[in-house]
This record gives sequence, C-alpha cells and structure tokens, in this order.
Amino acid sequence: MIIDLASLGVSPKQFEISFAPEEIDIDGEATIKSEIAFNGQLSRIDERTFVRGAIKADAEMDCTRCLEPVERPVDITFEDVFVEAVAESDKDEVELAVEQLDEALLESEEIDLAEVVREQILLDLPEQIFCKEDCRGLCPQCGGNRNLIDCSCERDQVDPRWAALKELQNLN
Repeated sequence: MIIDLASLGVSPKQFEISFAPEEIDIDGEATIKSEIAFNGQLSRIDERTFVRGAIKADAEMDCTRCLEPVERPVDITFEDVFVEAVAESDKDEVELAVEQLDEALLESEEIDLAEVVREQILLDLPEQIFCKEDCRGLCPQCGGNRNLIDCSCERDQVDPRWAALKELQNLN
C-alpha cells in the first residue's frame, strides 16, 4: 500500500491494514503463516514523516540445529522516521548528527507501507532459532535428527585431513 505524502495534511492519519503473506517477501528467512495485521499512524512535521505502528503475524523458521520447523509469533511495535532527501546540488558532503542516524531518506513523496512492514519483520527475526533449548541437531555422519533417533555413528571420528594433528596431540 503506497501512501501519497502530499495528501497527508497536518493531522495524523490512522490506519489498519492487513497484508496476505505472499504480499510481503521476506527473502526466504522465514515463512509467514498468517495474515499480517498492521495498525499504525502516519504523521508529518516539517520535513520529517513519522510512521508508528504495531505488526502482528505468525511466522515459521527452521531450527538452526536440526532444521525442524519452529513457529514464532511476530509482535512488533516500532517508530520509523523518514526525512526528505537532500537536493542534488547539496549532496557533496553532509554531516549527520547522532540522532539523525536512525532516519531513512525519502526519495519521493510516497511511502510504501508494505516495504515498511517487510523491513520491520526482517529486523525482528532472530539470526538463530532453536526448536528447544537442548536441541541435539543433526548427526554430521548420517544426517539423522538426533532429537528423534539415537544413531550408531562414531562420535569421535576425526576428519582425515586433521589426523596428523590428532597424532601430535596424542604425543604430548
């Protein structure tokens, strides 16, 4: 959903939007399993545009250790600040204050709320997720899920490329 900022006016604009999972592409990091609910407010003060909101959905990611699917709720509250881009003639060098580092540049008079939602979901996803705290992962030899089976693979098998170092360690 694209919002034209020229039509925004002085008073804040409240909105409730739902996105279908396929409308928000999160680059394969996770799978959105439910409709994405986005409630928010859009306001403009001088050259700054503020987007405040809450996003709720259900996501599914693969366990980092065993690759089993893990469901995870998405429940995000955020505030984004957008600033009009500097004119071409003024782009030589701009020094930013610390408080300006969290501001995004607006290249046009429009904000794509679907892109804002996508960005917030990607920022909220963990780098690693586990199906359970003590997940045993996959067996490096047979690939079996060690949470489900107790395979008979040799645990202390040394990669042949490291065998010479193992022998040196045994000499000491």
